[in-house]
Amino acid sequence: MAILSKKHQLKKSLSLFNIFTIATGATIASGFFLLPGLAFAEAGPAMVLSYIIAAIPVIPALYSKSELATAMPRAGGVYFFLDRSMGPMLGTIGGIGTWIALILKTSFALVGIGAYLSLFFPDITMLPISIAFAIIFGIINLLGAKKSGSFQSILVVGLLLLLGWFSVTGSFHLNVNNFSGFWDGNFSSIFSTAGLVYVSYVGLSKIASLSEEVKNPEKNIPKAMFLAFATALVIYVVGTIILIGVLSANELQNNLSPIASAAEIMAGKSGAVLMTIAAVFAFFSVANAGILSSSRYPLAMSRDHIFPAFFRSFTKGKVPINAILFTVVLVISVLLLFNPIKIAKLAGAFQLLLFALISLAVIVMRESKIESYDPGFKSPLYPWMQIFGIITPFWLIIEMGWLPTLFTIGLIVVSIGWYFYYARDKVLRNGAIYHLFARLGSRRFEGLDSDLRRFLKAKGVRDEDYFNHLVAEARFIDLHQKTSFEEITNRVSKEFSDITKYDSEILEKLFLDGTLIGATPVSNGAALPHVRLGDIDRSYLIVIRSGTGVKFEVDHFLGNRYVTQEPIFAFFFLLSPEGNPGKHLRILAQIASHVDSEMFLQKWKKAKNEQEIKELLLRDDRYLALELKKDKKTEGLINCEIKSIDLPESTLIAIIHRDNELVVPRGRTVLEENDRITIISNPRGIEELYQRYIEDF
Repeated sequence: MAILSKKHQLKKSLSLFNIFTIATGATIASGFFLLPGLAFAEAGPAMVLSYIIAAIPVIPALYSKSELATAMPRAGGVYFFLDRSMGPMLGTIGGIGTWIALILKTSFALVGIGAYLSLFFPDITMLPISIAFAIIFGIINLLGAKKSGSFQSILVVGLLLLLGWFSVTGSFHLNVNNFSGFWDGNFSSIFSTAGLVYVSYVGLSKIASLSEEVKNPEKNIPKAMFLAFATALVIYVVGTIILIGVLSANELQNNLSPIASAAEIMAGKSGAVLMTIAAVFAFFSVANAGILSSSRYPLAMSRDHIFPAFFRSFTKGKVPINAILFTVVLVISVLLLFNPIKIAKLAGAFQLLLFALISLAVIVMRESKIESYDPGFKSPLYPWMQIFGIITPFWLIIEMGWLPTLFTIGLIVVSIGWYFYYARDKVLRNGAIYHLFARLGSRRFEGLDSDLRRFLKAKGVRDEDYFNHLVAEARFIDLHQKTSFEEITNRVSKEFSDITKYDSEILEKLFLDGTLIGATPVSNGAALPHVRLGDIDRSYLIVIRSGTGVKFEVDHFLGNRYVTQEPIFAFFFLLSPEGNPGKHLRILAQIASHVDSEMFLQKWKKAKNEQEIKELLLRDDRYLALELKKDKKTEGLINCEIKSIDLPESTLIAIIHRDNELVVPRGRTVLEENDRITIISNPRGIEELYQRYIEDF
């Protein structure tokens, strides 16, 4: 896969609250506003258990998707995960199938609005209204994910407030006699009803396709999925209990607008109006989230040449315009040509198949032992969680009958046909599964490791990596005279030997051998020699600046040796423990992200001292440089001992530059006028310090 330039990357604009509301809004619609009447017809009052049982097989899928999304935060979700784990053919099946399934569900949501509006407007033809809303949601999505996410948040907040009213008011109208005969049915009907309502939870994982646009995806994606899961489960259980307690069996059975019927008993016509508004909010949120998430599938597949380049077009605001427009056209086509209510139900079996494949993808990625596979969230109970997640969907597929199964087979056949007809000759990669089977080593796709390393670079280091502390403590050597790479490596190895008590000759050989075989990243006038050792307990960094530049030899992957074309002015020698490759790679990726910035080399050469050098490497949201002046807000720090300064929690004065020298900060160190101090902290602490000490903040 080609490296995406910044203009072809989606903007990270979705917060935790945005994606929580996207997942919640994509879930609470038909499962609550349409299906309870049908579920009651099959299981009676025990349908409450069916909703709980249906939630159980969702858990492995959520854990697995969270792990994959935090390792590979790229648009396309299921497509991208299956493609990179098990190869492009399975990726094509997952991508096309999910895209079509989401389009059907979006169309179903738009039509579903009619079931509630028809209670008050029985003579209105709903098809033109559904098409109009499809166009409106398309326009909202063209304004960008942030605007669409904000609109989604408004819808879902309104929905949750109305459902809160429904739950509280309904609790005062419960008739316990309606629960008689709870166990009169058999477990077979409870389980078959679980298969029916399982689709109520499918929307929870939609946000995986938006992971490229999520701020801090490693933390926010798992949180959003499981917060939305808990919200949906509570609403389904509490809501169905109230429906059973308020409506008689005859009123609830096969009722397609049960919430409005119950609300009318609870609060008259106004209650029915309120719940109709809630239903409209719910279906609107499903349609909006459906267009937002489904449009990322053709974009992702186009990036990998499985779909035409047409889908890679972006607006100036980094919105995939053609992918959104084409998705809206397909939604309208489904509304015009088919009955979405019937067809959308068929896609449930395909979603179940994908949930099983996602669990399998986690097993493949972990067992491939690719060091750069470094998810920020790891599924617990591996591999039993995934094995359970593979088996249970097939049991539910059997419960759904033969028609959904045939529809699933049809989607698979169409996807395979497209892959062989259009994409096969354009795709030059295989999935992680070839890393798993060493006997097929000749077919391993080494580009996968490059992809994963790029994700590490995009995600950055984690708090537990202590990257800023590593930089602050790094030894710095400023070389003004001409020297060779071998001489630099010799000196660095001796420095590391002093720190680790490791033999300097062994270290020197490891660094030089790694460089010769091409393991040292070289880019933009910088080189990152790195070694991992089995008997050290932390990472160490030595930073070298060469005033004259150094050229050195490396081996090309085709076998011939060559000299670096451009001189190297920055060297970052990294030593890390053998047992934590993910942390080692994240540190390298973080350094590389600074090195690759447009002005890095120019700033590097012009830096006046060690402090300015190190500040080039620190994360902008986690460090602050202050100059202590009597006419500035920092005047209050002059003549203060460091230990007496009231600093935010987890804040450290890491570097003091005084009279062209570095002073090691200690608790009793007294700050002086004209000192330049570098402070590291968490983002909240840095923001607080900005407000205290930066002029006109």
